[in-house]
Amino acid sequence: MFDGKFRTAVDKRTAPVGRFLVKCGFSADVLTASGLLFAGVTGWAIATGHHHWAIVLLTLTGAHDLFDGPVAKASQASSVRGSFFDSVMDRLSDALILGGVAYYLEATNHGQLILLPFAIMTSTFMISYQRSKAESLGLAAKGGLMERAERMILTGVSLLATSIFIPVLWILLVLTTMTALGRFRRVWVVATEASATSK
Repeated sequence: MFDGKFRTAVDKRTAPVGRFLVKCGFSADVLTASGLLFAGVTGWAIATGHHHWAIVLLTLTGAHDLFDGPVAKASQASSVRGSFFDSVMDRLSDALILGGVAYYLEATNHGQLILLPFAIMTSTFMISYQRSKAESLGLAAKGGLMERAERMILTGVSLLATSIFIPVLWILLVLTTMTALGRFRRVWVVATEASATSK
């Protein structure tokens, strides 16, 4: 939703920060790589039960993801390679954070609930894959309830208190699954129309 409907407004507000970071010597690739590092530390903090620290680290991870694009534009270094690197690192960051969730659930003896973050990761990757595949076919596939920004925010909410950790993860799973199904439906309709037009 943020990446789709509000992306233009977000870009206007982050562009000045991007120009400032370029003046300070930062590059988009450096922000992307350091974002991955912060994601790994966030996963570790979640795994070891330091959830309030994890909220801070998750916020810093999100900040790196938020500003690497504006930095690339400000430095006129936007490229296919950079976009590929950013996309791959985002998926790896998601896996590191959810891996920390899985470790924490296993360590605190929640048994089969270790499958919950696995299910969230599966639906998350389906959202990303559908967009990538659709765009490779020339079809638009943006938007939906739970894109990456919303997923990070809801993950942060889950870390506020142990009592809501698992319930919020269930909500995250439901919403990411709904987003994946909704995106599949939209792309299916557009692809069907495109196929009919090409005949």
